[in-house]
Amino acid sequence: MAKNLLTFSLFCAFFFFGIQNYTAQNVAIKTSLSSLKQPPYLEAGDSVAIVAPSGILKNRQAEIQKAQALLKSWGLHPVVGKHVFTQNNHFAGSDDERCEDFQNAIDDPSIKAVWCARGGYGAVRILDKLNWTNFKKHPKWVIGYSDITALHSDVHNLGYQSLHAMMCTSLQDAPETIKETISTFKNALMGTPISYTLKGSNYNKPGTVSGELVGGNLSILQTMLGSNSSLNTSGKILFIEEIGEYKYHIDRLLQSLKRAGYFDHCAGVIVGDMTKIKKNTTPWGSSVEQLILDVLADYDFPVAFNMHAGHDKDNCALIFGRVVNLSVEKEKSTINFEK
Repeated sequence: MAKNLLTFSLFCAFFFFGIQNYTAQNVAIKTSLSSLKQPPYLEAGDSVAIVAPSGILKNRQAEIQKAQALLKSWGLHPVVGKHVFTQNNHFAGSDDERCEDFQNAIDDPSIKAVWCARGGYGAVRILDKLNWTNFKKHPKWVIGYSDITALHSDVHNLGYQSLHAMMCTSLQDAPETIKETISTFKNALMGTPISYTLKGSNYNKPGTVSGELVGGNLSILQTMLGSNSSLNTSGKILFIEEIGEYKYHIDRLLQSLKRAGYFDHCAGVIVGDMTKIKKNTTPWGSSVEQLILDVLADYDFPVAFNMHAGHDKDNCALIFGRVVNLSVEKEKSTINFEK
């Protein structure tokens, strides 16, 4: 009798907790497929703040002027931050000055988007100084890539979409050489649907998934680990890109994310540009694509290569926090952003 009672109790406990776990997993999946809050798309007459939360803008006045002209050509009104051209050693002004410009931009309800002038390094130094209260009342697009990944991560964790796209200094290149970079930025900012068909790769890991798109620069994602800015990638599709690193360092970054559980419940990975990879005196021994696949060998989610986003001229816009449908084959991959 006692044995039967014990068996029944264990069955009940298993059933109860099993149902709880099943329910929790389904809630998590449902949440991951629910797009974050979208800031309003821009229309003619809207204002866009140009700010510099990271590196110094020394002798870059021409690019800022081109950025202003580009916005005006779309019927938008550029507002340049007070400290954009301030110089403080490595940075575009002190931490307080850079924070002031960004804070003013997210506080002002007339500003509909915050366009970062450049990356470099420095955004992480102002993260904990920012107050997002007014941003939540009047959400707006935060735009940039590279070091701006730190800000994208915070915006994502607040529950809002943001735009991984060109920055003002991207206009150091002649407009005719970065047509897709500019056009996809405009389309994403102003509400024209975007989708991409990627060139095939023998390194592609086939599969079809849907989930919120998150990610950015690999070094910055690794830097965010252990902080409130670290991303929860469960059920989400992770985009990564990098520039100017040795292959062993790319491996170290990925191994750090892996050990932190970054890929355990990830839905898929999109690999962007791995630009200007440095040569070490001791050869790594494989391509960067194979390096990435080796790190991800324990997981069965799809992996797509050849996404033109990152530090090359073709830097196609990506809407972070938006649900995307990813289909990966050896011959090609498709990325469709849900409306």
